[in-house]
Amino acid sequence: MMPVSYGGAAKRSVIVVGAGLAGLACALLLGERGVGVTLIEARRRLGGRATSFVDQQSGEEIDNCQHVAMGCCDAYLALLRELGASESIRWYDRQWWVLADENGGRGRGRGLVCRSVIEPAAYASLVPALFSHASSFVRASFLSVASKLAIAKAAVSISVCERAEHVEQTFGQWLRGQGQPLEAVERFWRPVVVSACNLEVDRVCAATALHVFQDGVFGGARAARIGVPSVALGRLYERAEGLLIARGGRLILGETAEEIGATSVRTRVGNDVREHRADVVVCALPFEKARRVVKADVRDGRFHAINAMGHSPILGVHLRFDRAVMDVPHAVLVERPTQWLFRKDEAGAVVHAVISAADAWMDWSEERIAAQVMEDIGACFPKSVGARLEHVRAVKERFATFAATPAFERSRPGALASDARLGSSVVLAGDYTDTGWPATMEGATLSGRAAARAVIDLLRGR
Repeated sequence: MMPVSYGGAAKRSVIVVGAGLAGLACALLLGERGVGVTLIEARRRLGGRATSFVDQQSGEEIDNCQHVAMGCCDAYLALLRELGASESIRWYDRQWWVLADENGGRGRGRGLVCRSVIEPAAYASLVPALFSHASSFVRASFLSVASKLAIAKAAVSISVCERAEHVEQTFGQWLRGQGQPLEAVERFWRPVVVSACNLEVDRVCAATALHVFQDGVFGGARAARIGVPSVALGRLYERAEGLLIARGGRLILGETAEEIGATSVRTRVGNDVREHRADVVVCALPFEKARRVVKADVRDGRFHAINAMGHSPILGVHLRFDRAVMDVPHAVLVERPTQWLFRKDEAGAVVHAVISAADAWMDWSEERIAAQVMEDIGACFPKSVGARLEHVRAVKERFATFAATPAFERSRPGALASDARLGSSVVLAGDYTDTGWPATMEGATLSGRAAARAVIDLLRGR
């Protein structure tokens, strides 16, 4: 095993392990600041969990799961601009919420479907951010007047509360403290929180959920808009390698990290073992991998928190029908097992369904998954009943995100230990680090940038 070193007398060197969004953001910022960066990724593609792959059954490139941005995701959107991929995001100011009555899709008739559009008012720029969507919210048919009044009252509380004061409780506890009726929880608060945080309201930390509403949903017309990639996720990163090379860095694909130290990384390619050395190492792997490969002698107090972290799964279901089944770009399915639908072609015959906090679905067969999703589509889009399913591909992400419980939020690790110095500690990057955000593309990007700044501090001797 021959060690490979990078940098030299004139240029400090850094190895970033993991080319997900955190690793990419970190490597690109370091390169911009003149640091010699080597980015190592085990797979042959970039993007980590926010990427795409070729489905062997259909031959199509599909996403691991549908990822969306919001207008408030400033760091992630800046990264897309840096990668020249901004034009690959399609923006929507409208959200479609669909509610089928209890008979819909259950074999006793199609039932009544209520469809509501939540969108900013024409006067949104003239009123406080909290009231930008008020007029469409008042008209929404999936909520009773009592629920709307209760939600409005809680929204005012959210706009003025200090979310850091609610780390010790779940969002469900916070909602009960606000006197929220069950209908309001099930039809409004839960769909938003489960989708954004990938955890049920009675498990997710209240501070994490409050962040979603303060910065996003109630953050004004621009903050609340939804950005959906118009290309397969992997295509967003096509210019990353060229950009990294232009900044003096290099990308290594297909090498799996087996051991990470403060200044070294041991990788494997088949039977070939390699050792890479640099001044600083950034571990931008998911936390379950970080706790397995980071060497014991450079672990510090941050790893006590990492060892206690858990996951929450997501299920993405790709469906292709013989005719159009969906006439809107996306939809929230209210009180249905399937939570979101995204139209993936102009005709509406290709649909991507998303189920977050999908613990109950993980042991289901693909056939059972498809049957449930088709039932939910039929209930909410009655014109789809009778359409023939031509292809289905269920993608189970058992380790999709961290479980953002109160215990997790209390102990999220930083990029560096407080007493770290050059050559003594691994720098951490990943959405699980102390960004304050849920497990999102924005959180991952912010963590990568924070890790890059921590590296620069180390190299400068703080």
